Amino acid sequence: MSLPVLYGVPFSQPVRAVMWLMLYKKSPFKMVLINPGSKGDNGSRNPEYLAKSPGGTISCLEDPETGFTLGEAHAIMAYLCRKNGWTDLYPEGLEERAEVDWYLHYHHRNVRDASLGLVAPRIRKDLDIPEVMQLSAQANLGRALEALNARLADQSHIVGNSLTIADFAAYVEIGQLQPQFTNVFDLSPWSNVQRWLAAMSEEEGHDTVHVALAELGDISQEPPTMEVIKTANKNALGALKSALAALG
Repeated sequence: MSLPVLYGVPFSQPVRAVMWLMLYKKSPFKMVLINPGSKGDNGSRNPEYLAKSPGGTISCLEDPETGFTLGEAHAIMAYLCRKNGWTDLYPEGLEERAEVDWYLHYHHRNVRDASLGLVAPRIRKDLDIPEVMQLSAQANLGRALEALNARLADQSHIVGNSLTIADFAAYVEIGQLQPQFTNVFDLSPWSNVQRWLAAMSEEEGHDTVHVALAELGDISQEPPTMEVIKTANKNALGALKSALAALG
């Protein structure tokens, strides 16, 4: 049986979410590197990749046996859970699953702004993100953290007291801001969020999925060079290959 193929780079937040889900469930896959924004070979704007993922975004999942492809990390995670019966992470109950879906929809113009307002401007200078957009994104993130902090006051996870794909999606965005990674945002005002982050860091697959960020280190004072970013992705890919090899 051919393994599913995940297209992207380990540094990408959405790619990390899918990687984490599959490692957590010990579900083998093949990783193919795709350069975000590039029209060259193995680029996300290359016609060959656009045929698989018309939006030109990463991540993208492909089933080599059927030729089926699917873009967008949240859609991929929900699809994998439905296909494989991973109801522990995507509950069967109508209301519980609806709550997971709520977060996945909410994420895009709220928690996802952690990247747009804080990380992307330091990593991708070529994007030339206007300052007004960065400030708006940071404000959106602050409001989202306030909402999540209140939600986590009487429950351990984003949806109730069990791990779901909503937690994977949320952590890859919020977690990247922590001092041990990029260190670009003070999360101390939100104690419940901090408690949840600490618990998530103990989940299976966390360390492997976050090798790229650990390698990158603190970028709060000085943006990383392209060489540093490439090395971080390379080492992260090596760690992923070792983890996948261990799955057999």
